[in-house]
Amino acid sequence: MGMLTEFKDFISRGNVIDLAVGVIIGASFGKIVTSLVEQVVMPPIGLLLGRVDFSNLKWVLSPEDPATGAVEEVAIQYGAFINTLIQFAIVAFVIFLMVKAINRMRREKAAEPEAPAGPTATEALLAEIRDELKARPRA
Repeated sequence: MGMLTEFKDFISRGNVIDLAVGVIIGASFGKIVTSLVEQVVMPPIGLLLGRVDFSNLKWVLSPEDPATGAVEEVAIQYGAFINTLIQFAIVAFVIFLMVKAINRMRREKAAEPEAPAGPTATEALLAEIRDELKARPRA
């Protein structure tokens, strides 16, 4: 029972849950970026470069034999690699912008003046003693 309780404590910690949420959001964000690159960014770039569809660019090393159909085409698909590089650049840029915004917020928070700290317990006690001594009549 001890291991099960320990596992429950581990899972219910905030860091693990935050990590799980980050992974899920990251996977969804990856799909969005893939769609953005393949369906929005690459078609205009391909059009500017002479109606080239990057996802179909490849170097054929061994062509498919239409007579037998048993041998599949062997090709280096460098167009898919170009798409992946563009996706990486977009994700890296978005992460850069997010980190930059977070750092700016941290700097603004650090620049705010801190409220002066109240007196320590010793200082408060000494202030009470001083006030008591002042309040006593002098003889």
